[in-house]
Amino acid sequence: MGLYIGVDLGTSAVKLLLMDGKRKILNTVSQEYPLEFPHPGWSQQAPEDWKKAVFQGIPELLTGFDGKEVKGIGCGGQMHGLVILDGEDNVIRPAILWNDGRTAKQVDFLNNEVGKKVLSQRTANIAFAGFTAPKVLWVREEEPENFRRIAKLMLPKDYINYILTGVHSCDYSDASGMLLLDVEHKCWSKEMLDLCGLTESQMPRLFESYEKIGCVKSEIAAQLGLPEGVVVAAGAGDNAAAAVGTGVVGNGGCNISLGTSGTVFISSDKFGVDSTNGLHAFAHADGGYH
Repeated sequence: MGLYIGVDLGTSAVKLLLMDGKRKILNTVSQEYPLEFPHPGWSQQAPEDWKKAVFQGIPELLTGFDGKEVKGIGCGGQMHGLVILDGEDNVIRPAILWNDGRTAKQVDFLNNEVGKKVLSQRTANIAFAGFTAPKVLWVREEEPENFRRIAKLMLPKDYINYILTGVHSCDYSDASGMLLLDVEHKCWSKEMLDLCGLTESQMPRLFESYEKIGCVKSEIAAQLGLPEGVVVAAGAGDNAAAAVGTGVVGNGGCNISLGTSGTVFISSDKFGVDSTNGLHAFAHADGGYH
């Protein structure tokens, strides 16, 4: 029947879950990591700390179980955070997180100079301080040397997927919160990439959340006590993953999540944008939208 590992890369800790093929939860583990606040309103983390927590957590999760029975891993987690890698896939700077407020100038530029209407046409959304594109603009303006070194850009849970598989990936639900994705057509927006000084070659490959991106690399599998050939799914942003977990899939479901942030989440099988952009218009982990 096999065992399956779920990874929830949160803001303060990674939560790991082990379940069997009948969806029975067998074990859970949590590993904390620090947050950095180098200036008032700034919030960042070291991606290496995420990796360390996951690599400590998985062997602990499998204690008392046969790790050779693991068939698959799925990773979800905090959205919007900017992770940038150089040409050798080394992390360039700490990840700027979803709750970071340093991008007020860039958000004002996007919403008022580029314009909300233009942003909505390109990405189905308008700019918020937490989104990824304003962070990219901030790095370009404030840390030009780091910006010039960017070879790959990704989101937090995608960094863990990269460490596991060697594949630079992102799913549509998480990518929707970057302000770089054409949500309706499920592709990177060339106009937004151009605006931010990026190329598509610097972006991860896009997948549906449930698609296989690759398998755990053999050396990583041996390190974690896993067998060869463990499948890794693209995963999802935390809100979309939680929606699937609460059965909010297909058309017209709703859940309310009250955590570090509060979310009202409504699933839809059709793409749509409200006239005021008062609602996020994102792709859902079920292949539809929300």
